[in-house]
Amino acid sequence: MTRINEPGQFRARITDWPVDERPREKLIRNGAQYVSTAELIAILLGQGTRKLNAVDLAKKLLRHFESLEKLAQASLKELQTIPGIGPAKAVTLIAAFQLYRHLQKDLAEHQILSFTNPEQVAKIYRPLIGHLKQEVFYVLLLDAGMHRIGDVEVTRGIIDSSLVHPREVFHHAIKSMAKGIIVMHNHPSGRLQPSQQDMKVTRQLVESGKILEIPLYDHLIITSKSFYSFKEHGLI
Repeated sequence: MTRINEPGQFRARITDWPVDERPREKLIRNGAQYVSTAELIAILLGQGTRKLNAVDLAKKLLRHFESLEKLAQASLKELQTIPGIGPAKAVTLIAAFQLYRHLQKDLAEHQILSFTNPEQVAKIYRPLIGHLKQEVFYVLLLDAGMHRIGDVEVTRGIIDSSLVHPREVFHHAIKSMAKGIIVMHNHPSGRLQPSQQDMKVTRQLVESGKILEIPLYDHLIITSKSFYSFKEHGLI
């Protein structure tokens, strides 16, 4: 892990630094790629505290959360446990990280013509739901050519058969005249193996899809690092 230097008891305000060392001016002059992670976060923060300038406050955040990845996954409440990070700064950070996830999703979408491969599906939806600390259940609506019509978040919370009912899933499919669906949910624990409830929900959706002639092509479990495909494991 990269060591982040501990700030001293007092650091000069950034406005007191030489102009060519200030994060904003450095970015304008050299480009964003030449600005450090802490300096980029400092630009988002805007200002520090009475004791810490914005760069030192950014370093404190990185040190506390141990990595940029973990910082990006922090909740609004967790960010505000750090002295100097109030609601405005916390919201700005969360918005910046979420904007990057949307960019990743959009880039992946433009590269994919059809959703025939679970890896392609995971590539798009991992930035959207893989980092979440609460389980969400999505249905991906497909046309006859396996192209996406749309997607819908069906439920948020513990995934079980009482919350993810076939009527909720297939209501959206029927309304959109979908020819097939792929469902997915995240495991905040990072565990990829399906639970008994995951298996039960999948069986219900497979059987309902047969009756309605809207097949369930796959069910994906998505984490921040990987995915599990029911189809690839012979469970659909």
